[in-house]
Amino acid sequence: MRSLPLVLVVLVLLSYVPPVRSGPNIYIRRVFSSCWRTKGTCRKKCVKGEEFHIFCDTTYLCCIQKKHLPIQVGK
Repeated sequence: MRSLPLVLVVLVLLSYVPPVRSGPNIYIRRVFSSCWRTKGTCRKKCVKGEEFHIFCDTTYLCCIQKKHLPIQVGK
């Protein structure tokens, strides 16, 4: 019966996640925010030299460099 409070304290301490200031690792973020066979990146807006091919979800575009697009239109 004495071990029950100890187990509860350990579970509470293990469930606490301290706040992280810097965010996820750059390599982990790159893997989870990639699209189109890891050649594209999910962003709100594409930068110069990129075009969007598909949507990552409802708010993000899959921005891909023109050389990695599956169909080259206009050449």
